[in-house]
Amino acid sequence: MTTTCYRPRTCHPSKQTQRTRGFQGVPDLELYLDGIERHHFGGTCYANNSHLHGLLLSLGYETKLCGANMSNSDVHLVCVVTIDGREYLVDVGYAAPFREPMPRDLPKDYTIEHGNDRYVLRPQDANGCSRLNMYRGGVLKHGYLATPKARELTEFDSPIADSYGEDATFMNSLLLARYTDERSVVIHNLTVTVTESRTPTRTVTWTLGGRGDLAPLVSERFGIPVDVTDAVVDSMSRI
Repeated sequence: MTTTCYRPRTCHPSKQTQRTRGFQGVPDLELYLDGIERHHFGGTCYANNSHLHGLLLSLGYETKLCGANMSNSDVHLVCVVTIDGREYLVDVGYAAPFREPMPRDLPKDYTIEHGNDRYVLRPQDANGCSRLNMYRGGVLKHGYLATPKARELTEFDSPIADSYGEDATFMNSLLLARYTDERSVVIHNLTVTVTESRTPTRTVTWTLGGRGDLAPLVSERFGIPVDVTDAVVDSMSRI
């Protein structure tokens, strides 16, 4: 399952690209795969994890879609997969170096270190929920609380629609992330972070000079056409 879920992957602004082309919502499988093949697109949690869920089901895995809460309910989507009676959190939509399924039943923290970042999956709480926190330089930056109840994708129609709003974070800020065995590349607005996975790891961060530097770099690092990135960046207000 690790190979199926965690092959080299990319998360980046499919939402903004869809809006500039007049489409909103989770792309169906054909459109999703077409975007990957033609433009090297990735996706957000709703697309990546829902389509992974379908793939795992087709391969015979026991899996369910589950919601996760941040500042609001159901603003993130994850998969929970059961193998040999144990539940694992699987998340390919968080722009994070989750290279293996994360066990939910451990009595202590499950920690992933990557450059300056540290991801901590806490033991289940009294309600069976799993909290994942992300720290950068030792400071808590964000996280989510995943609930174990099985859900249907249609139950997320409202938060998905809200995520396309004019003031929504993903509509106004750029986030691209690519993780391979050798390195990771993360572009957040004008900040670029590259982490080499060799031992010891090496992280380099720099700031681009302006919006005009984004499209060429995105094309070089992610393979997304320059005109697509330019259209997305032009629609954003917080870069």
